[in-house]
Amino acid sequence: MSYQIAPDYDVVGVGFGPSNLALAIALDDCRRQQRVSCRSLFVERQPSFKWHGGMLLPGSNMQISFLKDLVSLRDPTSPFTFINYLHKSGRLLDFTNCKTFYPSRIEFNDYLRWVADQFSAMVNYGETVVAVEPVMAGQSVVALRVVTQTGTGEALSRIARNLVVAVGGVPHVPPVLKPIAGDRRVVHTSGYLGSPLITELHGQAPRVAVIGGGQSAAEVTLDLSERFPDAHIDLVFRGHALKPSDSSPFVNEIFNPEYTDYFHSREDAQRASIIRSFRNTNYAVVDPDLLDQLYRLTYQQRVAGERKLVLHPRSEIVGAGVTRDGITIELHNRDEDVLSRASYDAVVIATGYERSPVPAFLDPISRYIEAGALDRDYRLQTVPGFRPQVYLQGCSETSHGLSDTLLSVLPMRAQEITASLVATADRPRGQEHDPHMEERVYS
Repeated sequence: MSYQIAPDYDVVGVGFGPSNLALAIALDDCRRQQRVSCRSLFVERQPSFKWHGGMLLPGSNMQISFLKDLVSLRDPTSPFTFINYLHKSGRLLDFTNCKTFYPSRIEFNDYLRWVADQFSAMVNYGETVVAVEPVMAGQSVVALRVVTQTGTGEALSRIARNLVVAVGGVPHVPPVLKPIAGDRRVVHTSGYLGSPLITELHGQAPRVAVIGGGQSAAEVTLDLSERFPDAHIDLVFRGHALKPSDSSPFVNEIFNPEYTDYFHSREDAQRASIIRSFRNTNYAVVDPDLLDQLYRLTYQQRVAGERKLVLHPRSEIVGAGVTRDGITIELHNRDEDVLSRASYDAVVIATGYERSPVPAFLDPISRYIEAGALDRDYRLQTVPGFRPQVYLQGCSETSHGLSDTLLSVLPMRAQEITASLVATADRPRGQEHDPHMEERVYS
């Protein structure tokens, strides 16, 4: 394997979704306003910028205000606000006439891409980080070697003084569904729109199972009903009913940036209690307007004497298998203690995402990390003699609160990490990697 060793970077960002995009803005602001520059590079495994591409459904709207964009809550005068995006796109007045705080998900993705395009010079797309290794000087770790792999299989290595990890979540597939997860007729919502099912099911009256009781499950169910009017859809979920998300004003204050201070200062037991108390803001819940649409759909089907969409509450999947004719799902209705089995032409898994506290590519430096604990500035606690700073974004719900995986705190979190990077900058010139060095090492 060959490694191309690139020049030094003050910070390498892993992933270039909204979190590290907000960081790129904050670093740029620091350069312009404080004249403190960090040589930065971001690496992103996708071939181009796209935010939740599998769920950019027609008619799906954001669930938070456009003011909670990448920068407005920190600096509403920034050129990277959603308002300026509308202005530059020639749609500001038209959007105002829509009388809404909630743009479509497609438009918000376009806003994010518009910002990302302005930082394209510092982003390498199509690279996956496979390892982060220590660079030693004596007994101290003075930098990190970030090893990536391109789509063509080439391995690249870059030296970074600091690292900011924002890789998002990995699609969660419950263990009972893993025997069928590899079948082409089964898709997680993360890949829904890119699935061949969208085209292959046309012209049929397919039987489709949607597994899950949250926002994504409801959105996919409605989308399937519109795409395939003759489809028979079973929506399977464990709860007693589809529940509305709580987005009331007082509850929404838990997503304010200052609430992070309060949450982080609590003991572990109290943090867990807070998360349990507010789960109905984000987990296994559905936007009330979407619930109304689903209910009206089921009601109109009753009026017409046809029930193509059937809800299966209080139901747990106890078995799943693949046959030539379809995907077999075995359900247990806990309330009635009844087992049933059905075959489907397609299955959509809408069971959310998993977020690893410390991603596997950090394993080579795991011995320097102290129990995966995060400081208030999102920095991993490390042992003495480990000089690089490693920050995690979007996987710290248990230490920083429910807002950590959402968009609400992006601007302030990016500013906090930028301030920490500047404050902890420690760059002894005698131990720096030569910025002009570029060599190929064969092994």
